[in-house]
Amino acid sequence: MQQEKIGIHHMLKKTFMSQLLGPNCATASAFTSKLTLSLCLATMISACGGGTSGSTNSSVASGAVASSSVDADLSPQAALGAKIFRDTSLSASGKLACASCHNPDNAHAQTNDLSVQLGGKNLDVPGFRAAPSLRYLNLTPTFFFAADGTPTGGFNRDGRALTLAIQAQRPLLAAHEMANASKADVLASLKRASYAEQFRQVFGAAVLDDADTAFDRITFALQQYQKEDKDFHPYDSKYDQFLAGTVKFEDAELRGLALFNNPTKGNCAACHISSKGADGSSPLFTDFTYDNIGVPRNTDIPANADATYFDLGLCGPDRQDLTARADLCGAFKVPTLRNVATRKVFFHNGRFKNLRDAIGFYVRRDTNPEEWYPVAADGSVAKFNDLPAQYQGNVNVTEVPYNRTRGMAPALSADEIEDVIKFLGTLNDGYKATK
Repeated sequence: MQQEKIGIHHMLKKTFMSQLLGPNCATASAFTSKLTLSLCLATMISACGGGTSGSTNSSVASGAVASSSVDADLSPQAALGAKIFRDTSLSASGKLACASCHNPDNAHAQTNDLSVQLGGKNLDVPGFRAAPSLRYLNLTPTFFFAADGTPTGGFNRDGRALTLAIQAQRPLLAAHEMANASKADVLASLKRASYAEQFRQVFGAAVLDDADTAFDRITFALQQYQKEDKDFHPYDSKYDQFLAGTVKFEDAELRGLALFNNPTKGNCAACHISSKGADGSSPLFTDFTYDNIGVPRNTDIPANADATYFDLGLCGPDRQDLTARADLCGAFKVPTLRNVATRKVFFHNGRFKNLRDAIGFYVRRDTNPEEWYPVAADGSVAKFNDLPAQYQGNVNVTEVPYNRTRGMAPALSADEIEDVIKFLGTLNDGYKATK
């Protein structure tokens, strides 16, 4: 799988220059020429390149539900989705909504530093994975295997949901989330909602007569809301404005961009594509593929108290259709890095609580594994300890920056990590330049 993935990365790297440098360098206007030159220089410095959730002592963000404005141009279905997204009455606790864990005011991600969120009737049932951001999911392709066998696309961290609507089903019914016992329970709550009549007007007078139909329309409305409301994909970060030639980067941000793209340094862009698409579309900072990077086991997750429990991503336990694909065990979807600097926890299991440690893990995992994994009395280090022994060989140890061993220098120094952090900060939505 690693070789397959690397093949794709080489292809992406090959096209990076033409996609990023070509349009920007060739079409620079007098107004933007200096900015474009900076971008070109940063990229040339990097020689281009190719290249993604804490403690359990704070509560779920119940009550901290959505204060962002809703797009006035939404379709009737999407406008209903906006109300459903914020409706805590659709949960068994009456206190949990989609927006509780995907707060619009925090780039549609969690606002606390819990590794996993707490749900259920009493908000005391822990989940199994960190809550991801819902930003920039609208262009995610349905899960498929590429021609070279690389798993690609899909929703959830294991890609098992084919659409945003299907992705929305589990939170409503899962015991550790909104904890409705059945679709009929969801329907019963919906009938009491202030927008029940609006729901009938949009989806038909008889829509609330059948639980399956009503449930499907609920998740469809949520999907349309995520697709239509530009708050889910505003493309207004400093990086977007930098690509448009309307703002300048600071020196540290330029250095960070170069390191991010450099295939011998950060190599982040190998998976987190930073260049525009062939059609000029804005970069999404993900190639939608999957990778196994051996994230350390997180003992803050209650499920991990069972030494026999392992979250293996593509091959289970949540996803069931690929359990026989031992080569995929431990691989999780590469997430977008847009708004990554606003996140409270990192990786599928929330093992890391800040961006500095997350990047440090990338570049020092193999040079200084004792910093990240358990160390035995004899000094040996239990690397890749969140995978059963038979799957530890699936971990990516060939790509930069994972291609190091003890005694080698990490791919990035401490100062270089700081520069990369500065660059990643430019990916936050809602940037407004100061005069």
